[in-house]
Amino acid sequence: MKKNTITLTAEQRKELESFSTKGIHSVRLVNRAKIILLMDTSENRKALRQGEIAERIGVSRKTVNEVIRDFITAESVDVFLQRKKRDTPPVEPKITGDVEAKIIALACSAVPDGRAKWSLQLLADKSVELNYIDSISDMSVHRLLKKHDLSLT
Repeated sequence: MKKNTITLTAEQRKELESFSTKGIHSVRLVNRAKIILLMDTSENRKALRQGEIAERIGVSRKTVNEVIRDFITAESVDVFLQRKKRDTPPVEPKITGDVEAKIIALACSAVPDGRAKWSLQLLADKSVELNYIDSISDMSVHRLLKKHDLSLT
């Protein structure tokens, strides 16, 4: 048997074909399914060479090798066709639930003297002044209030 030979069961092939032709999926995952389908040697199919697959799909040979390795080591087709979940977000969110609560409470509080109503910039500046957060933009305050269906009218 050749190295990296892939022989799919009828069920696996059907699942990969369905995934690559139906539904809305990321291009990366669809390409992974197509690569494995092109490597399949079941039912006397002739697998394409890795270079041909790379050219046909529009990826590098390294990507083809990595996809094959991932498929061979995956527990199932479902696991193979899922994005890896990150353990932590790339950047910790600056606005925590505690900060959100404080800004919402501030927006619902009495308006400062000399003001008719809270502005987004005023809320942002006051949040920094009260040490709720190091810095925050008026647009972040806007998104926060919108997320909670609040407005400053």
